Amino acid sequence: MYTQERTAMANLVVGGPVAVNSYDNAIVAALVENRPVMLVHAFNGGYLRPAELKDDSHDKGVKLATALDPAVKDANGHLWHITPAGFFGQRPLYFIESAAGQVPPKPAATGGADAGRGDDGAPKPQRRRITVHQDAPKSTADTVQVGLPDKVGDKWRGKNGAIEDTQLWVVTVTPWGGITFVPITHPDAILGFKDHAVAADSEVRLTYNWGGDFTGTVINTFYPRLPNEWSVPYHHVFT
Repeated sequence: MYTQERTAMANLVVGGPVAVNSYDNAIVAALVENRPVMLVHAFNGGYLRPAELKDDSHDKGVKLATALDPAVKDANGHLWHITPAGFFGQRPLYFIESAAGQVPPKPAATGGADAGRGDDGAPKPQRRRITVHQDAPKSTADTVQVGLPDKVGDKWRGKNGAIEDTQLWVVTVTPWGGITFVPITHPDAILGFKDHAVAADSEVRLTYNWGGDFTGTVINTFYPRLPNEWSVPYHHVFT
């Protein structure tokens, strides 16, 4: 149903009105080159990380951390891949995949097909993705989990049988150079925080998009940062 095709950078306009190649190099690296990035919050400079870093965890969520400790850094818990996943109309779709706990691909059996290869010909690793609860954001249940498509609970699978439905996101570049995530299963919601509290260890939830459009609001904007840019002040992120 969905392909892993990529589109030329010059043609990749994410949500509008800003083309990704007119702004930050980290956005281009994340969306076009599929390089891992930190997702740094626009409000307090904290970064997203899985609540559980191990590859066998599929029922835990995401939280905002304000200190990069060695354990998280060593496990790549501060890094995410924004992986192309086809199109919804003219909008490119993406998976938000954690670099923590990714599993190297197993060699294909003799005469068998492997699990797919990236643009460079290398087998694709198995990564846990941010998955949305079917009843988000109206439910009080956990509304995001980090897990593989076949390992998350039933309420984190698409209602029409396509597991990936609850893991597909529209990524919108905002006019101020950040990005906002909109799940295709809940287009009136954006990736935000429980009780709208943007503080250390805040739990990630889907929140209603009171901004009313795909750019969301400033408080739910993230700046992709390449790992070597973590300590570099950028706009109002580190005030």
